[in-house]
Amino acid sequence: MQVQEKIKHLWVAVLAALVIAGCSSTATEPVVEQQPATEVAEVVEVVEVIEETGPGFAADNTTPVDSSGNPISRTFYFDFDQAIVSPADFAALSTHAEILRANPNRSVVVAGHCDQRGTREYNLALGESRAKSISAILVANGVSARQIEEISYGEEELANPANNARAWAQNRRAVVSYR
Repeated sequence: MQVQEKIKHLWVAVLAALVIAGCSSTATEPVVEQQPATEVAEVVEVVEVIEETGPGFAADNTTPVDSSGNPISRTFYFDFDQAIVSPADFAALSTHAEILRANPNRSVVVAGHCDQRGTREYNLALGESRAKSISAILVANGVSARQIEEISYGEEELANPANNARAWAQNRRAVVSYR
């Protein structure tokens, strides 16, 4: 009798399931039209950041340039029989110092020159003094002395070989060359 009771319970469960399934509604709920979403435009302010670059080198990696990309003077002129740097040259020398401080692996040769007046020995000594004057300003602006080599050509490498006041002025100089 237990089997009959189990079957009876099974039939009751099946009938209940059929009744429940038959009563389920196939009607759908009314469709509510959705309003289009309001678009929110986000305003983004675009700020162009221009990174200020300091002085450095032109594309050739040898020509020193200021922060605007303009070449910096590498030649500094002196008065007759003098090794005093003109105050007008301090800005360019300061920029050279900034480049050298930013590039500790780079070095310069400062070559002192003279015009052809005076003895060879005197002109070599004066050329050396001119190179040392430029070097001293670079060191005073924070450049390591190890980055600077000084050399004197005296009257050996003239910029202008003529023998007149204009040529002499062009020959009294010190030249900074990067390595």
